[in-house]
Amino acid sequence: MAGTGPVHNPGIHDHAEHDHDDHDHAGHSHAAVGHDHASHDDHDHAGHDHSHAPTVSAGNEKVVLIGFVLTATFMVAEVVAGVLSGSLALIADAGHMLTDAAALLLAWAAFRFGRRASDSKRSFGYMRLEVVAGLVNALALFALTGWILYEAIQRFMTPHEVLAGPMFIVAVLGLFINIAVFFVLSRGDKEHVNIRGAMLHVLGDLLGSVAAIAAAIVIWLTGWMPIDPILSVFVCLLVLRSAWKLFRGSLHILMEGTPGNVAIEDLEKSLLAAVPGLKAARHIHVWSITSGKPVATLEIVLAPGADAAATTLATKQALLGEYGITHSTIEIVWEEGKPGCALAADGVP
Repeated sequence: MAGTGPVHNPGIHDHAEHDHDDHDHAGHSHAAVGHDHASHDDHDHAGHDHSHAPTVSAGNEKVVLIGFVLTATFMVAEVVAGVLSGSLALIADAGHMLTDAAALLLAWAAFRFGRRASDSKRSFGYMRLEVVAGLVNALALFALTGWILYEAIQRFMTPHEVLAGPMFIVAVLGLFINIAVFFVLSRGDKEHVNIRGAMLHVLGDLLGSVAAIAAAIVIWLTGWMPIDPILSVFVCLLVLRSAWKLFRGSLHILMEGTPGNVAIEDLEKSLLAAVPGLKAARHIHVWSITSGKPVATLEIVLAPGADAAATTLATKQALLGEYGITHSTIEIVWEEGKPGCALAADGVP
């Protein structure tokens, strides 16, 4: 199931959510002095039981599970109807629903495992399961569209008789089921990559059901069988477009790309303008652990006479207010001649 709706690109636009983690990073700081520098993190690990695991909404988990049950149940009926009626459009829609069911099951598993707290091996817990599931969904869509296109070509070469009556009835039922699933998912958090990915799948299914209904009507009125594979190909093109957006978005997060609302150069200028006592900000890294959960690390240079704690706190508040970055790790550079960023490419300071 894919749709035409945008996937915040990376497909996953990581515009920061403001229902952030279960604590306010901007409100905490600690200092560690050593090797001629101080590091100010955004929370005190020693002061409380801290977990980087996100607050996974029980509502998200519930709507995804309901959507899975509805989709998987009707998918079985649609497969049987597609085979009996000989309709490629119905079989294609059943294939969409199969990937929908798999996508929803993966999303449910991601939300379920996402509740697990961080441990010694996974300091951010299991947040990225959502993004991995989104990538798997996109790959499944690519495979599905390839199969449908192959079948459509075969149907053009060797037309199959299609029973318009059963095809129409099942397609209409499928339309209502998809509308119900879309409505259920829309009650979840649409900023989550898997909720968004599942909704894209369902939009694709809606289009698939409409295409099957149209094909059934044309076949019933005119007996022209090629309309069935033609509309299947049309739906495939829409699916491919959405699959590419979802794939690109998921991959962007996995490659530690910057969130869509962040440009590093602009962020640096914004901090210098907003934070009194800040002389320079450098070695800035901003990425997303998962959709809507941006984090940042950076080094700052204090202006002469600036208060270290106040400047650090103000920098954190600016990152939160301007970019929704709730988790930031800030190191104060005490020596101007400190080496360049170790993560930079060779030859780049």
